[in-house]
Amino acid sequence: MSDICQYAINQVNSSADAFCRFITVNDTGENGSHQSGFYIPKCAARLLFDIPGVKGKNKEKFVKILWQNSFTTESRFIYYGQGSRNEYRITRFGRNFEFLNENNVGNLLVICKISDDYYTGIVLERDEDIDDFLAFFNLNPDKTNQLIQKTESFPPDRQLEIEIDTLVSGYSDFPGTEEMAELACMLYNKSCNISEMSIINSPDIILKWIDTEYRIFGKMEERLYKPVYSSAFPDCQALISFSNRILNRRKARAGKSLENHLARIFRINGLKFSCQAVTEDNKKPDFIFPDIMKYRNMIFPAEGLTFLGAKTTCKDRWRQVLNEADRIRHKYLFTLQQGISSNQLKEMKHENLSLVVPEAYKASFDKKYHDNILTLKEFISEVRSKQNKFCI
Repeated sequence: MSDICQYAINQVNSSADAFCRFITVNDTGENGSHQSGFYIPKCAARLLFDIPGVKGKNKEKFVKILWQNSFTTESRFIYYGQGSRNEYRITRFGRNFEFLNENNVGNLLVICKISDDYYTGIVLERDEDIDDFLAFFNLNPDKTNQLIQKTESFPPDRQLEIEIDTLVSGYSDFPGTEEMAELACMLYNKSCNISEMSIINSPDIILKWIDTEYRIFGKMEERLYKPVYSSAFPDCQALISFSNRILNRRKARAGKSLENHLARIFRINGLKFSCQAVTEDNKKPDFIFPDIMKYRNMIFPAEGLTFLGAKTTCKDRWRQVLNEADRIRHKYLFTLQQGISSNQLKEMKHENLSLVVPEAYKASFDKKYHDNILTLKEFISEVRSKQNKFCI
């Protein structure tokens, strides 16, 4: 784990309140927002003010923020309540403040309250650091943009909670990643009476499945690891080894989770595909549509093939998929990343790569590149159209 990631984790754990979210174009003002500055949702208002703002009045507070354990800004917390506005922001960072420029879109912002007028701010840029941070707090990328729960705390959807508790009580070891994903889908669909047709109409239910899986996994960790951490460790190395085992299991599960849930969405929608099949140079794309046999059959037209990679975060990793299937010129990449810089979006378009994201995430990307970003539902429709045309 890098020094900056470890520092961010330490700051969260020692803070009164902590918050994280992905930086978007709306923060930098690139999308024509009212003003630049980090947007803070109402659910995290207590991070800024002891008493929430009241509609009809503006409210402000001045604080010091130590950034990257390196430099300090005299910044302003403000609630805009007058007129049509009803939002919280952090503004006033001084000249040459590097983290509000467009190149930081897609980075993870962490804000920690140390005291009423002193805060720390950390911006994590590398995918590895973001993954390590999210894994440490067992955070699903969809559960950013809110206060960080440093102890296990779940929403009050009691029926699902009961189902999860009952399920976890029957396990003496962690199930495999595919079984974990299947259990999450089963429990969520059962608790919320989700039909197959509603999944077809709203494939972004994948976010609910992923969140449910994180919750199941968190409960299993508590059940299975408690006997270990409740006892004293013989030495420091044993403690470190135990901690690393937890983090590595979290990251390994999260990496496969997205692929498993996408596969289920595609099967329910009747799409044909191969998962992790070998192409050139022993590469293993996440998904090839309609299947790997058609890909290897040089008579089958290349325009009937579709490639999809799957990465929870892709700010730096998106280039890894470019050479994974030589027959397919234009590639797609599904991600839970919220926002990427315009420069990278421009480069993706130049490299014939289009992002696929949940519909609600599309607004976090620069509007100029929305034509090169598909929602999951749009991607499924496109693949189904190809399937109907080339696989009769």
